[in-house]
Amino acid sequence: MERTSSIRKKTLARQHKAEVMIAGEQLRLKLHDGKLIKERRYHLRTYPNCFLGQELIDWLLSHKEAPDRTTAVCLMQHLMDHDIVHHVCDKYSIFKDAKRLYRFRKDDGTFPFNTEVKIFMRGQQLYEQLIGDKNSILQLREEHGVTYQRAFPGCQFIDWIIQNGEAESRRRGLDLCRALQEHGIIQHVSKKHDFFDSGLLYQFCINFRRRRRLSELLNDTEQNNEEGGVLCKEENHHQDSPFLVCKHSLHDEHSGFQSVGLRKEIKSVTSGRRGSLNSLKIRSDFPSFTPLSSISTVQCNPKSVLSRNFTCEELLAPGAPFIKKVLTVIGDALGWGFVVRGTAPCYVQAVDPGSPAAAAGIKVRQFVCQVNGQFVLYMDYRTVTKLVMTGTRTVVVEVMEPLEE
Repeated sequence: MERTSSIRKKTLARQHKAEVMIAGEQLRLKLHDGKLIKERRYHLRTYPNCFLGQELIDWLLSHKEAPDRTTAVCLMQHLMDHDIVHHVCDKYSIFKDAKRLYRFRKDDGTFPFNTEVKIFMRGQQLYEQLIGDKNSILQLREEHGVTYQRAFPGCQFIDWIIQNGEAESRRRGLDLCRALQEHGIIQHVSKKHDFFDSGLLYQFCINFRRRRRLSELLNDTEQNNEEGGVLCKEENHHQDSPFLVCKHSLHDEHSGFQSVGLRKEIKSVTSGRRGSLNSLKIRSDFPSFTPLSSISTVQCNPKSVLSRNFTCEELLAPGAPFIKKVLTVIGDALGWGFVVRGTAPCYVQAVDPGSPAAAAGIKVRQFVCQVNGQFVLYMDYRTVTKLVMTGTRTVVVEVMEPLEE
């Protein structure tokens, strides 16, 4: 009984962490869209993609995200405690309603992509794919006389995972599903069973697309501490992606817990089918990083890692200062772990340090020339991402790396 209670508390804590991440990302995108996050100067030094604590508190009040300044500060402190935002120099751990500079960790690449976060992002990516599937296995189903919305049999979920290249065997698929359950992403409809490759029904615990209000975070914390109640409430199934503030066509091929962009200043980020740093997070990302699933283009994210833009002609010119390398990346249960950005040529924007991509030698600022033998130098990152994600788990990538690197 005591062990069950401990597991339950851990699951609730993980679900709350997921809600904080989603709410924090929604806030980040809104602030970028509202130009509150921008380059600022302080003591003769320039800080990119940051905001003033006092200005943010004003914004939260004007947008009715908090009833008063004290509550608004508590909300931002909550985001700091969960490593969503931090002081630009990490000099202070307390959020102040003052002219102090803060930044979202996703905007400077310091967000801690640990296993828990990666599982969360993997869950989001799978959820988005299932929601966007015309013949989705998420359906109205009945178990023991009770009807459940968006439920799916465990065996069908594993079938779907294998068919979509998310796992190469039923054993690996089962391991992934059990990890999702352990981290509070999915659960048995009546919370009576662990995950089995059977006809038992399961559901996603989190509606990743529901728009969150920051005030919910404090309510959830109070409920968790005082009542031990369920953190994920019955939610309205809005079409809005939790990570995308500006929504376009629901059938776009982009998506994600974006974190790297293409333009100067604030970048245009899109989502695609996996989750986190994102774009080729490819399969490992949010599990590590890869586009999540379906929907839109938003203004956000840090600057390109490139010191300057290169054309395909420059890369292919005789004597160009680049060296070609052929690297083999064997994805794990979480994915591949790297992010690509750019339009002809596309390049590696980020690499998860503990991912298969890092182990294979993938590095930032490498240009992607071929994927599994197909020449992709003139393709944009969406197309390259799709090639990787729809292929086998083992990806052979030819890259061009600057000699000075």
